[in-house]
Amino acid sequence: MSTQTENTTQDNGETKNLPTHVAKTRIGYGKKASYERIGVAWENDDGSFYIKLYGTQVVSNFTLYAINTAEAGA
Repeated sequence: MSTQTENTTQDNGETKNLPTHVAKTRIGYGKKASYERIGVAWENDDGSFYIKLYGTQVVSNFTLYAINTAEAGA
């Protein structure tokens, strides 16, 4: 596995890798559709992604969304 990017420094000087994307899957259709957060992802130096999914089983597909700084705590 290659080195992950987007490091931030905490107050105590330690470096922590924060995810760069959130993985979501759509539930339902049309205007009533909602999105369930199923994991996070980090972009690697070579442009690939390391994806860590939560316990949810993915039946068909999922989408990656870039994390904005305002959403980082969500």
